[in-house]
Amino acid sequence: MNKKNQSEIVKHYKEFSRRDFVKYLLAGSALSASTLSKLNASVYQSITSLNQKYIEDESPDGVYWEALGKHFLFQDGLIMMNNGTVGPMPKPVFNTLIRHFKIQVTNPFDVYNFIPRKKEEVRTKLARFVNVSPDEIVITRNTTEGMNFVANGLDLKEGDEVLLSTMEHPGGIHPWKLKEKRYGIKIKEVPIGLPPKNTDEIVSAFQKAITPRTKVISISHTVYISGLIAPLKELSKMAHEKGVLVLADSAHGIGMLNLDMKELGIDFFATSPYKWLGAPTGVGLLYVRKEAQDKLWPTIASGGWDSYENARKYETLGQRADAIIIALGEAVSFQNSIGRERIERRIKTLAGYLKREVKKIPGVKLHTSQDPYLSGGLTAFSIEGVEPKKIVNYVREKYNIVVRTIGNKQAGTYGVRVSTHIYVSLKNIDMFLEGVRHLVRRKS
Repeated sequence: MNKKNQSEIVKHYKEFSRRDFVKYLLAGSALSASTLSKLNASVYQSITSLNQKYIEDESPDGVYWEALGKHFLFQDGLIMMNNGTVGPMPKPVFNTLIRHFKIQVTNPFDVYNFIPRKKEEVRTKLARFVNVSPDEIVITRNTTEGMNFVANGLDLKEGDEVLLSTMEHPGGIHPWKLKEKRYGIKIKEVPIGLPPKNTDEIVSAFQKAITPRTKVISISHTVYISGLIAPLKELSKMAHEKGVLVLADSAHGIGMLNLDMKELGIDFFATSPYKWLGAPTGVGLLYVRKEAQDKLWPTIASGGWDSYENARKYETLGQRADAIIIALGEAVSFQNSIGRERIERRIKTLAGYLKREVKKIPGVKLHTSQDPYLSGGLTAFSIEGVEPKKIVNYVREKYNIVVRTIGNKQAGTYGVRVSTHIYVSLKNIDMFLEGVRHLVRRKS
């Protein structure tokens, strides 16, 4: 494809700009459901057209991703490279969210008559997305809630052991700390390298820590501090051979990685779709393997906790903001329209480029593995003599690039963390690197 054709494609997808979109959407409160559906249909048609143009190209070049980036509602000039905290919603997800919130305003009857049926459709769609049965899916509010459901729901006695890594998020630590204080279980920490050298280093460390009292391994799948992708498949195989359950905190996993729960062999898996999948905040997913459900008690009880014979028994929460859940289903549809394998490949390609280039900068310590199997879209690093917060502030002021600090000095994990999702370009990464190099030159 020549440059003229490329520029025509990009021009086509720029015609309906972010400002035009917002103006159209907010032109009045009377936008109908059919209007919002037409807006969504136009987005999916544009993605279909792009896919057809690149049907034989497994790794399409920048023009493909630049066109897809137009389907997000960023403020002009904003370069969001911290969706590891909260990511943006694509236009169809926002449309669907507004459409279903509007139902309560215009026809509250449908809030309890129509929307619950849509919710079950979302459950089925999510199940397909991660290759499980709908009967193994719990729709939560976030990863922390899912982690708490498992920690609180398992019958553990005084002296029973839970293994955690030294790289856990507070949402993965404190549910077990609470159980430790209340029931006398024992928490053991297993050190993980920054970064680890290989898969065996991680699996062996946990294997050596297991004793006859060990009941659960609770580990970050997508480590927020370092960007490590833990080898769940290998960990689960080893743990199950010893009769140990495995719980994964995968806050960043869904939407970043092409997940397959059957392949991973995990017992419990908690994730937050509002980071990389493009869902609204306030919705999460918990997978509970069918074979593990008889070991896990419901934490919140209303009608159904004692009669459902599947994972729905963990979800008897009463009335919820179901518009958020319906929008989650739209986020799944958006990613499916692009392709999960293609998305993971793009994310890892961008992260790989960032890691290779940042490692060339004098004084850099890369906290993230360069092995694509042990890393994803989060890259963390530090630079001797350059305060991480200074980097964060400088690239925001200079380039309107959003990144964040991560970790802590005492643990030796303090640094900068960068997210590279599909709407990020190599040009954006080069701008970020330019800013980092400038600060390094100034310190010397």
